[in-house]
Amino acid sequence: MTRPRLYVGNRNYSSWSLRPWLALTWGGLDFETVDVDLDQPGYGQGQIAEVLAVSPTGRVPALHVGELVVWDSLAIAEWAAEQAPSLWPRDPAARAVARAVTCEMHAGFAAVRRDLPMNLRRRTRAHGLPAETMADLARLDALWSSTRARWGADGPYLFGARSIADAFFAPVATRFRTYAIDLSPPAAAYRDALLADDGFRAWEDLVLATPAERFTSSDVDDRYGALTSP
Repeated sequence: MTRPRLYVGNRNYSSWSLRPWLALTWGGLDFETVDVDLDQPGYGQGQIAEVLAVSPTGRVPALHVGELVVWDSLAIAEWAAEQAPSLWPRDPAARAVARAVTCEMHAGFAAVRRDLPMNLRRRTRAHGLPAETMADLARLDALWSSTRARWGADGPYLFGARSIADAFFAPVATRFRTYAIDLSPPAAAYRDALLADDGFRAWEDLVLATPAERFTSSDVDDRYGALTSP
């Protein structure tokens, strides 16, 4: 098989890029990562020429495997699972629930994504969050806690061992840390497990080893206070 090539956005900010990167990494797949700078004209509109050259939607992530192009983070993760089936739980019931919570993350929590954007370098405290964002946060805490209680006895992740579900919630764990979001003890323990994961640490270490630059195409570096380093 041709070595896969994953195109990702700015690693400090691009939660959708982190998700399939973790899935491919956790699956033990050999792949190349190509970084694409999204801080340029056309950001947020799918109109960056460099991205349009590798993704039909003008957005990343995008996976190239020979002539095959797969866009969308969940589609890429599913491709990874076809190469590495352990990325989903073996038990059929657990696997069905894992897909359900992954799809909920993929399709939902728009208020959290809007008001608490991923920014690995930031340390601040969110304030004045609207009711819909608080409702999203409550749902995330309940989802994490209940899933861990029901399915997570064999390890620190949602279904014990790492799965695509964890890859999809890893960026949320970083948001909780960045914006000092209070969590119940079970949810906080799961957050900490994701942040301590070797795969996630490899991604974050690359971010922190790179000189910080402000992202000028949005206000992501100005939410709730000035940019600070961890």
